[in-house]
Amino acid sequence: MCGRYAASRGPEDLAGVFGIETWEPEETLEPDYNVAPTKEVYAVLERPLKGSPDPRPARQLRRLRWGLVPSWSRTPEGAARMINARAETVHEKPSYRQAFATRRCLLPADGYYEWVTGRQERELEVEGRRKRPRKQPYFVTPADGSVFAMAGLYEFWRDPTLPDGHPRAWWVTCAVITTEAEDTPLAAAPADGPGSLAEIHPRMPLMLTPDRWDDWLDPARTDPGDLAGLLIPPPPGLLRAHPVPTAVSNVRNNGPELLKELEAPEEGTLF
Repeated sequence: MCGRYAASRGPEDLAGVFGIETWEPEETLEPDYNVAPTKEVYAVLERPLKGSPDPRPARQLRRLRWGLVPSWSRTPEGAARMINARAETVHEKPSYRQAFATRRCLLPADGYYEWVTGRQERELEVEGRRKRPRKQPYFVTPADGSVFAMAGLYEFWRDPTLPDGHPRAWWVTCAVITTEAEDTPLAAAPADGPGSLAEIHPRMPLMLTPDRWDDWLDPARTDPGDLAGLLIPPPPGLLRAHPVPTAVSNVRNNGPELLKELEAPEEGTLF
């Protein structure tokens, strides 16, 4: 985790929530209920505006590609595998440590999806039989309906095969920071299903509450020891989870119907 999420809010809504000063109208994204790696996503970040004489960092809403490409990478081929950075090691991994120090962002979401393997399929997996397990997707979202602000990193990569001035010469990519999943009770849990996030998956995106947004986005904060204090999970009991249609498992499917709360799982689970 995180491997798939939903993001339906538009720039006007996000501007009010995050105090965004500027965004480019031509960079508006359509609501996406099945965000997958390598897609373009919204990110909130602070840096000086390009071409502006004012050196002050401005809070911006930008379109980034999900799947981080380190600045020193020769090719972008590994981006689809670098969608997550572990909170425990982000300060030391070569691919992430510089971005962690100087290029942090927030990735707004409605919530994220996670899959639970069915009981019979899990038993086949344990026995070593070659059968692709069926899995029941769950949607995890703030219980109060607020924005799920995921801690993220972003990076710039220059494509050496393209000339200066080419519109695709520069890539701006991002990754979600993950942490250990909460083992405390969910704010709301399905009757026939997991009672905590840890029962769904051992990892979860690092959700940052509004009181940490300013510190996380501040580009002047660059000391890893100082920043480590921001990697603490949010207080327990803020999230709920419910089973959703298995249609979300196909990345080609998209639409608000993927968030429909089911009365019971479509696939049998471990619970």
